[in-house]
Amino acid sequence: MIELVIERRHLDLGGGMNVGRVLPTATRRMIGPYIFFDHIGPLDLPPDVDRNIDVRPHPHIGLSTVTYLFAGQAMHRDSLGYEQTIRPREVNWMTAGRGITHSERFEHARMQGDHLHGMQAWIALPTEYEETAPSFSHHSENDLPRWSEGGVQGQLIAGCAYGMTARTATHSPQFYAHLSMTPGATAEVPTIHAERAVYIATGVVELGGYTFNAGQMLVLGAGASRVRAIEQAEVMVLGGEPIGERFMLWNFVSSSKDRLLQAAEDWQAGRMRLPDADNTEFAPMPDLLTSRGSLS
Repeated sequence: MIELVIERRHLDLGGGMNVGRVLPTATRRMIGPYIFFDHIGPLDLPPDVDRNIDVRPHPHIGLSTVTYLFAGQAMHRDSLGYEQTIRPREVNWMTAGRGITHSERFEHARMQGDHLHGMQAWIALPTEYEETAPSFSHHSENDLPRWSEGGVQGQLIAGCAYGMTARTATHSPQFYAHLSMTPGATAEVPTIHAERAVYIATGVVELGGYTFNAGQMLVLGAGASRVRAIEQAEVMVLGGEPIGERFMLWNFVSSSKDRLLQAAEDWQAGRMRLPDADNTEFAPMPDLLTSRGSLS
């Protein structure tokens, strides 16, 4: 059963960086621990693309960021000293915990142009891990189980599903997978967790007797669910167990509003270290978000 259909909202983050914001919305804030879900592109970046398209150094607390690309590449740099290029079907997994800063640059595109397309999710940490030490890991084929069956090429990004387990370091029960589906192919959506969703990145699919298009997230109720591709489709399936109420302020996530305000003060006061390899500029925090009334 489909409980809700969420339409992505198109946002321009500056410099031509266009994303489709899916989560959170006023009608649904989280799917299990997944509190933020952006569809990046697709974008054709020319060799002389403006540097304003880069994501300048910025902070996080209380979450893990999960970046996954269908096409293109980006360079990650963080305050732990990691520098890591991410390419298609790879994962950059960054756990902010008590605090981290990072940037995402498109230097490859500036050299020769690029076609950028991917997803970024934020996963809220359980209360007991919100102040854990920050960490970063990069994962490629050996860590992310793949399978091919009946016109579906799947890759597990996080958690346990389809009889497989990804080697990414999750902190609560969940799953996240990419299904590349040929026309007519079908796939089950795992039923192992209380909250589940399907996001259509490209193509057209059928679920529960209804047709859905790219840019739609289908929030599912209990019971078996099968998605069928009407045309070639790239589909993300995700879910997990609820971890309790979470609040957001800019790039910060926490179970405590006071903790969010402290993080905002720390960033504005320069108490959060920038990446050593990318410390000449940073993303300022919008003034309107520093008031308690803006917490959501």
